[in-house]
Amino acid sequence: MHLRPFIVLAILACPTAVSAQPNDILGTWLRGDGAARVKMANCGDAICATNVWIKDPAGQKEKVGDKLVFKIAPKGDGWSGSGYDPQRNLNLSATLKASGGTMTTTGCVLGGLVCRSTQWTRN
Repeated sequence: MHLRPFIVLAILACPTAVSAQPNDILGTWLRGDGAARVKMANCGDAICATNVWIKDPAGQKEKVGDKLVFKIAPKGDGWSGSGYDPQRNLNLSATLKASGGTMTTTGCVLGGLVCRSTQWTRN
């Protein structure tokens, strides 16, 4: 089975067994700590998460315009694949799950030894 690759930061997790769709993760999302807002959009054959707002840019390593590029494909009730952070030259494995107005993203480095999950709200 061939799955079309996508770059994404979020995944769809529905209570039913519906396949994830790329449009379910597209749009603007507010990070759970309220300190950043990203826009998930198609960028070529991938999905990019671009910072469009940072609450305190002087106090963070992030800045407006920073981008994460995801090569992901539907898997189960979400998305799974890889991500690349060009600002930090960092490759990671990624899973994204979205349900209604919320999304959870998980990125792992070092072969899955170090992982971090982030909650998002559609904005």
